[in-house]
Amino acid sequence: MAIQWFPGHMTSARKKAAETMAVTDVVIEVVDARLPEASTNPLVHELRRHRQRPCLKVLNKSDLADPEATKAWIAWYNQQPGVKAVAISSKVAGEVARLPSLCQSLAPHRNDNVKPLRMMIMGIPNVGKSTLMNALVKRKIAKVGDEPAVTKSQQTYQLSVRQSITDTPGLMWPKIEHDSDGYMLAASHAIGRNAIIDEEVALFLAGLLLQRYPARLAERYGLTVAEMDAVAVVEGVARRRALRTRGGEPDFEKASMVLLQDYRDGKLGRISLETPQTRAAMLATAVEQARGGTV
Repeated sequence: MAIQWFPGHMTSARKKAAETMAVTDVVIEVVDARLPEASTNPLVHELRRHRQRPCLKVLNKSDLADPEATKAWIAWYNQQPGVKAVAISSKVAGEVARLPSLCQSLAPHRNDNVKPLRMMIMGIPNVGKSTLMNALVKRKIAKVGDEPAVTKSQQTYQLSVRQSITDTPGLMWPKIEHDSDGYMLAASHAIGRNAIIDEEVALFLAGLLLQRYPARLAERYGLTVAEMDAVAVVEGVARRRALRTRGGEPDFEKASMVLLQDYRDGKLGRISLETPQTRAAMLATAVEQARGGTV
């Protein structure tokens, strides 16, 4: 199943973002540290490139991500022109407080009362932008919720006489090119549930965990994973959690939600769904398949 999700309000949000970009000095792009490229909106890159704006790439939720993978991603992004990357948890005020000075280093010419630094925060839904904004402004100005697309309109706030920041709605792009990106986004709750089938997303996640973090599955659910496939993992979760249908069979739907929620809450440990290496391999496979080759 190819996952796509582009609610109607996002068309107007994109248009408004393009207008604001014209009077912005630095873009703060917030991504999910567990899936930085899958959660990178190509529209943000397109708008930045058009206006030639530098970017502070914020890998949020780093407390949930694999530290080694995050380290590799930071190095990868810092090799890109006009980009500075940092890993934070928006729940830690001290980490958030570093962001304005990092933005200032990307636009050193905007640093007085006449030319204040104008920042713009962007990202896909549910990557923690609202929590980050509340920490930056030091008061509750953005609604926080564990559902995508909570913020619906732009707002600009003064951080000081020399710095302002514009908050923008979570913005998706019209077509998710790679199926695996859609599944990673869905697993991480960046896509509305009306666009996905939880059981399929859970199977994707179970398969990925079997490949990269089998010990986490074994520890969390008491499973012997050596001979298991993704279906067996979800069924195993159902048995271990005593989740059964009225007919006594393992309740696949409920077990799928348990697995997804455990991943989202960090109960499986610090997990990254992609690394620069796995990303490169996925893209190479996609190119090969597009050419009609075999892998």
